[in-house]
Amino acid sequence: MYRKDGESYFIVDSHVHFWDGSPANQANRYGKGFIECFYDYHRNLSPEEWVWSLEKFGKYSEQDLISDLFETGYVDKAIFQPTYLSDFYVNGFNTTEQDGAVAERHPGRFLVNGAWDPRDGEAGLATLEALARRWNLRGVKLYTAEWRGDSKGWKLTDDWSYRYLEKCRELGIRNIHIHKGPTIYPLNRDAFDVADVDDVATAFPDLNFIIEHVGLPRLEDFCWIATQEPNVYGGLAVAMPFIHSRPRYFAQILGELLYWLDENRLTFASDYAIWHPKWLVEKFVDFQIPEDMQSEYGALTPDVKRKILGLNAAALYDIPVPAEARAGEAVAV
Repeated sequence: MYRKDGESYFIVDSHVHFWDGSPANQANRYGKGFIECFYDYHRNLSPEEWVWSLEKFGKYSEQDLISDLFETGYVDKAIFQPTYLSDFYVNGFNTTEQDGAVAERHPGRFLVNGAWDPRDGEAGLATLEALARRWNLRGVKLYTAEWRGDSKGWKLTDDWSYRYLEKCRELGIRNIHIHKGPTIYPLNRDAFDVADVDDVATAFPDLNFIIEHVGLPRLEDFCWIATQEPNVYGGLAVAMPFIHSRPRYFAQILGELLYWLDENRLTFASDYAIWHPKWLVEKFVDFQIPEDMQSEYGALTPDVKRKILGLNAAALYDIPVPAEARAGEAVAV
């Protein structure tokens, strides 16, 4: 819980990882390039005092993870989002199994999400079912630009993708997180395009599609889709750190999202370990839309910030929220 100026904020970090991008786990030059590209985002968008060495960034400890999220980062609940990248890393970059083992050692702190790839066909459906039963999955993370042999990505509208979404519905997996954001070396930019979100959101109105990184740099396309699809949400990973490096740009991103989606469909995410939740939470609670932009975007209230920082993700995952941090019910502390 984060408390400031008599207000309480329940924090759900909806996008965290426990990855291994170390040289020992890199299968080829693409694995090396991928973690170095991640590191460039970390180094260029973080306050100087929060920048790690590349060595630590490539493989941080479990104690770092727990301390940074829950002891110093104000996080009440974190959601693991796996990214396998099996063509680039010997043991995978950040798998459900790796995340699940950490979650079991720290009960009550994490929710574990799974993943699937439609190119795995029938066998992958059985794997998804096994993951769901093993980890009680409530959500999955999809990575449409992941390479698989000669294939350099897939679309949500592929025939097998629909089979997997139907399987999610059958298994009670309601939250479909999809990376639709900036490209990461060596992945292809076009494979992260948001256009395929529109069709699946219409076809599966009982599923929630959380578009991670809010489609950046395709924010306008994302907003025009999300405004007509009430089951489309925006995950703020990657958008959040601009609050430090380019605060007016962040105000524009957030203002557009609040206009098109409203405050009930945006979720906070640090994308840990790319960024540390402590400074993101502190800066966001202190942040206000600049006065000269408020005639178009309005101002941020504590209740809006509460929803974004935790209440919206808590609603998606049925996470109990203390009364003092609920929007409209919050009491001074």
